[in-house]
Amino acid sequence: MSDWLEHTVQVEVEHSVDRIWSMWSNLEMMPKWMKWINSVTISPENPELSSWELGSSGFTFTWRSRILKQVKNQIIQWESIDGLPNRGAVRFYSRPQGTVVKLTVAYDIPGIIGEVMDGLFLGRIVESTLQADLERFRQYADRDFNQTSVE
Repeated sequence: MSDWLEHTVQVEVEHSVDRIWSMWSNLEMMPKWMKWINSVTISPENPELSSWELGSSGFTFTWRSRILKQVKNQIIQWESIDGLPNRGAVRFYSRPQGTVVKLTVAYDIPGIIGEVMDGLFLGRIVESTLQADLERFRQYADRDFNQTSVE
């Protein structure tokens, strides 16, 4: 028996949904703004499959994911197919002054361990890290925009 723990965070970025989509949909760039993600490798045989490595506090976790749904400028939804059990979606909402990026991540932890860890600290750590990741993404998008607008 296991329980899925889920977290949702969001950020508003002052750039067009086209620009934000193109940055986020390049999964191999995620380690630039996601603290715990060490690497993402897209399968050369199937671009809907990717291999991930997460590292934190001396622990390393790996998994392979499959994109379940991808609609340009709207959503990327995934689930792991082996390794660390996880699933989620990132959604994009165009606004007059930019784009809202909403990230939902769920992961599987066995039974009572998940409840205890989530209640004590794990949930707060994961959620604050994901929020910080989105803030880093906003800064990354601003830096990228400033570099490309100068060139």
